[in-house]
Amino acid sequence: MKQATFVIVGGGIAGVSCAEGISFLAPDESIIIISASPMVKKVTNIRNLTKMLSEFSVEERSSNQVFEEFPNVIILHDTVVGLDHENCLLSLASGETVQYERLCICSGAYPKLIGNNPHIVGIRDTDSVQEFQKRLSKSKKVVIVGNGGIATELVHETSGVEIVWVIKDKHISATFIDPGAAEFFQSRLKKGDTTEEENEERTTVKRIKYTVDEGKASQGAALGPDWHTKANLQGLLESSNVSLEYSCEVKNVLDGDAAWPVYVELTNGKLVGCDMIVSATGVVPNVDVFKGCGVAVSDDGGLKVNWKMQTSLENVYAAGDACSVGWDLAPQWFQMRLWTQARHMGTYTAKSMVCDIRGEELLQDFCFELFTHSTKLFGMKVVLLGLFNGQTLDDSYEILLRVTKGVEYVKVILKDGRMQGAVLIGDTDLEEMCENLILNQLDLSSFGEDLLNPDIDIEDYFD
Repeated sequence: MKQATFVIVGGGIAGVSCAEGISFLAPDESIIIISASPMVKKVTNIRNLTKMLSEFSVEERSSNQVFEEFPNVIILHDTVVGLDHENCLLSLASGETVQYERLCICSGAYPKLIGNNPHIVGIRDTDSVQEFQKRLSKSKKVVIVGNGGIATELVHETSGVEIVWVIKDKHISATFIDPGAAEFFQSRLKKGDTTEEENEERTTVKRIKYTVDEGKASQGAALGPDWHTKANLQGLLESSNVSLEYSCEVKNVLDGDAAWPVYVELTNGKLVGCDMIVSATGVVPNVDVFKGCGVAVSDDGGLKVNWKMQTSLENVYAAGDACSVGWDLAPQWFQMRLWTQARHMGTYTAKSMVCDIRGEELLQDFCFELFTHSTKLFGMKVVLLGLFNGQTLDDSYEILLRVTKGVEYVKVILKDGRMQGAVLIGDTDLEEMCENLILNQLDLSSFGEDLLNPDIDIEDYFD
């Protein structure tokens, strides 16, 4: 039997950030990480855009590389098959047992596939991207199902193939943007609409690097930002075309014939033949092995945690995609299973566990005061702040817009004259101002539409 003060399940961003946080706060305490994959995710090159908003690189490395500078960390390449929380014991697939004083479950999530068919591919980790590339190189037509970040990136980055994009909403990329921003991006669905600068960016690995050193992962951690940068997403055709099927879902997946290997029956009555179906319809928390222990589970399938990231089981914590927050949230923050939140949660949980062991007071991290996320959609920088789509405001809010076709899209959400959220697309340089105005909740009624007037430097008023 192995034992450690802190045991972490999972080698994704939440798990690695948690381990690094504990190593910094308690370098003399023992840490064991249990990862099914020899590859783990490490955050590097953190660049703070504002006090709360940051960009960072994600590198996929062998676990030995990541933790070679932390002598108190032991890596076990194994899978958890059981938890005895009364005796603080984990059972592993190898037959080994691990005893802990504090346990953090960072087991992530797995793709929510639309069906069980050999022609359905889910994009989740490095192995699934390689499988997608292999199939795409032999494809003329693919159906992409989903409307989140992965689906949007696939539609924009894939070339040499006919794409049928099936979305359940009335506009594209509804996970992140509103119908106005969707219209702003509409022209970028046309292949060949990218600039030389964007094409150059695609050849440069900006954030994620694949450096597989030790065999193949059985279930790797989720892909990070810019996962497609070095992937060759090229089909058989010389040109590309994207057609959209709005407000519908997959009703059935049917066997193929001489014309197409597989058919997709949609709820709008259409039957679409294709070479491959890409299921990008979200994820499900990967916590099934822990549910038999009596742990509280949220409606979305995640392990319910309080503001200290503690589950309902004593000495057991959870972070990242595996957890669901169960405390009274700050007005402009909500949970979204994103890399930024996985990093925040992992680091904060490390502090919480160390404080618990030492009997020290814990204060909730300021990152839970404001939702922040920076990403790219259709090759453009996108910053999301606060209640960026009016979440929780019950349609009782005002919207201010500033749009320059092909250059920028700025939307701010106001309620009772106070800014609640913002969507900033392009190089707007408004991140810091909007963040401060949301946090400070200043009454902006006197500015009216001049708040977004490019000829007026609003920041001068708040210096």
